[in-house]
Amino acid sequence: MWRKHFSSSGGVSSARTLKEKKWDALVIGGGHNGLTAAAYLARSGLSVAVLERRHIVGGAAVTEELIPGFKFSRCSYLQSLLRPSIIKELELARHGLKLLRRSPSSFTPCLDGRYLLLGPDKDHNYSEISKFSKRDAEAYPRYEEQLENFCKFMDPLLDSPTPETLQGASSFKAQMKNKLNKSTFWAQRLRQAVSLGQKEMVDFMDLLLSPASKILNNWFESEILKATLGTDAVIGTMASVHAPGSGYVLLHHVMGETDGDRGIWSYVEGGMGSVSLAISNAAIEAGATVLTNAEVSKLMIKDSGTVNGVLLADGTEVHSSVVLSNATPYKTFMELVPENVLPEDFVRAIKYSDYSSGTTKINLAVDRLPKFQCCKLSHPDAGPQHVGTIHIGSESMEEIDSACQDAINGLPSRRPVIEMTIPSTLDKTISPPGKHVINLFIQYTPYKPSEGSWEEPAYRESFAQRCFRLIEEYSPGFSSSIIGYDMLTPPDLEREIGLTGGNIFHGAMGLDSLFLMRPVKGWSNYKTPLRGLYLCGSGTHPGGGVMGAPGRNAAHVVLQDMKEEPLN
Repeated sequence: MWRKHFSSSGGVSSARTLKEKKWDALVIGGGHNGLTAAAYLARSGLSVAVLERRHIVGGAAVTEELIPGFKFSRCSYLQSLLRPSIIKELELARHGLKLLRRSPSSFTPCLDGRYLLLGPDKDHNYSEISKFSKRDAEAYPRYEEQLENFCKFMDPLLDSPTPETLQGASSFKAQMKNKLNKSTFWAQRLRQAVSLGQKEMVDFMDLLLSPASKILNNWFESEILKATLGTDAVIGTMASVHAPGSGYVLLHHVMGETDGDRGIWSYVEGGMGSVSLAISNAAIEAGATVLTNAEVSKLMIKDSGTVNGVLLADGTEVHSSVVLSNATPYKTFMELVPENVLPEDFVRAIKYSDYSSGTTKINLAVDRLPKFQCCKLSHPDAGPQHVGTIHIGSESMEEIDSACQDAINGLPSRRPVIEMTIPSTLDKTISPPGKHVINLFIQYTPYKPSEGSWEEPAYRESFAQRCFRLIEEYSPGFSSSIIGYDMLTPPDLEREIGLTGGNIFHGAMGLDSLFLMRPVKGWSNYKTPLRGLYLCGSGTHPGGGVMGAPGRNAAHVVLQDMKEEPLN
């Protein structure tokens, strides 16, 4: 179904048609950000073509039926961060996006027979946390309120380009406009800061700069609660909960919402590919062309240093004066851009950015739900413990840190940190009746283990079985329920999905790689040293996750540039 739908979307069915037309804009990569950028550009009347290397659009937000009858959200697996402005402006509900709210949202089983079950119900949360600490139960609503206030402060930053300094030669008019825009931007932020108050601003800076462990230790005393919350601070990274700046990653993962409710993560009916499909449908309706099996091998650059289009792997030349790359910054500048056309300091900054990853994703087809020893809730099928994110192997922050230290030493974690989700508990479209799809998001796995290789089948199988055995400690019999599985280690994520180093964010989300520093200092506004080439992926502001903000913001920058100085 997916292959058929996208093989010739938008009416283009041959390389000849691509070649004969000069497009207003080309988008390299049909991930959700590339599709978002294409939708906004097409809605403004531009002729736009999206060129996707794989047979299916979506990038890391993709649904694939790898085992007959089981549809996997192969990489990303939950939705919350997609910006409300995009859902509304592109009318994604009309284009098929259906969100399935999770309640409860989090389940952490303990080996001592206890468990922690959290969700949007404040009274229920109080009761659950009180099992471990009355003090924490009273503090938890204040903690959530503070994070919500910080998210409101961040909202305007997410939905707008950065106030970057003008690059290169520009007219007096452009310089004055840039100064005015920057002054307006910082004045608005200052008003926000004053409204927030000095104490809250100091707390906000503390969150940004501190290790997540420090933040959580200041709030809570219960290890199980701190560990449950702490996983959000390290997900997708190679960092420990003790790493300075991990507090920001914690905040990043609570910035989202579902249908207006903050911090609520949802499944998507049909899997995460339905997010990309809805955005693609919006782009196609607006007039964009979306092509699969169209791999870009090189950017074509004029002698003047201006983009002239792209060269496909099959030799087809596709011409445009504007190209947006949804590929990672490394892939874009180190592999797609010809050599010796970029400034040396820029190339050096891109080359030595942090693309490390500790993430492995395992997608499972199972014939029954796991039964957790600690949770005797009587439900014939899916109980509340199955609906949300199930935290395995993270009963304390020290366990998370130990798992991280193994990977820093070149070893896949001896006791991995696993986030298990079972979307088929709410989504009946992705598995046969009575059977289920399980996602395991696993940390930490080094890109290049010091002993062994991910290319060795026995080594891969050994690690998969290690993860299954850990789950067995909490849910005996789990391994015998497995029908089949698909495993993506960091090198697999790089090769299959195009994620440099296997990094799900297109690059680390440390404080040195955010806002005006993302992807590199001096080039945070989606523009690049090559005229007509823009970035629109997660490697740009405001960062990773299925957010769409980089694509939307980049499209607005392109449209503004074309309005001020049309590219020929």
